[in-house]
Amino acid sequence: MATVGCAWLGAHRRGGTLVRMLERQLPPRAPALPTAAPSAGDGALQRVVACVRALFWLKAVGTTAFMSLFFIGYFHLLRNPSGTALEMPLTAVDHWVGFQPWALWPYISLWFYVVIPPSMLTRSGALVRYGLWIGGLCLLGLACFYLWPTAVPRQTFSTEGLAGFDLLRGVDAAGNACPSLHVATAAFSALWIDRLVRSLELGAGLRALNAVWFVLIVWSTVATRQHVWWDVVAGLALALAIAPMSLRSVGLPRRGDIMAPEGNRAGVGR
Repeated sequence: MATVGCAWLGAHRRGGTLVRMLERQLPPRAPALPTAAPSAGDGALQRVVACVRALFWLKAVGTTAFMSLFFIGYFHLLRNPSGTALEMPLTAVDHWVGFQPWALWPYISLWFYVVIPPSMLTRSGALVRYGLWIGGLCLLGLACFYLWPTAVPRQTFSTEGLAGFDLLRGVDAAGNACPSLHVATAAFSALWIDRLVRSLELGAGLRALNAVWFVLIVWSTVATRQHVWWDVVAGLALALAIAPMSLRSVGLPRRGDIMAPEGNRAGVGR
């Protein structure tokens, strides 16, 4: 047995020596490449779809009901002002912008824009709190319209033949000017969309797109002559007074939680 063991040990040593000799003849190994970190856009579409699908019917019914109630109050005050409307003064900005017929499209795009933030929330509690905050913003705007009726100056140009403008003039008349709720709700939504894009890590491109869309909506309120510059300023001030508080009180979905198994989604909203 000792002889066999010695023979096996000698063969093993010779084999190890042969392996080391062969390894010295091989070219050196290339260093391992670092693993690329996942980009912000990885799975972005899946995260967006997951957010939109959560509580879909509650969002659809709630948003429709909210807008219906808002327009009932808005048009009632528009047609029944509490007093003589103050005509808002024009500024250099109003003369510089000028009337632009194509601005109608970013103007009416607001009604798609404001739906984005609630559609991305994933918890019923967060959705209700969001509705209360933007509802408070709208109520403050309507209170301003009731207490201090305002109107834009009478227009001296014709919109005959311009698609959509006759309908817009018939529906959204010159009253309920200051603060511009078009601008206030757009600014409120812009801040929320920006925070949601960051929270879900959807990429800098969407943040830039959101900023451009918001600027176009604000510009369109003056370029369609539905508002003047002071209406815009007041609308921005109203949104900046409400939006930061709403962002602190409403839970946001996060990238790390939104695609997690159902039992691990503790961080998705509050």
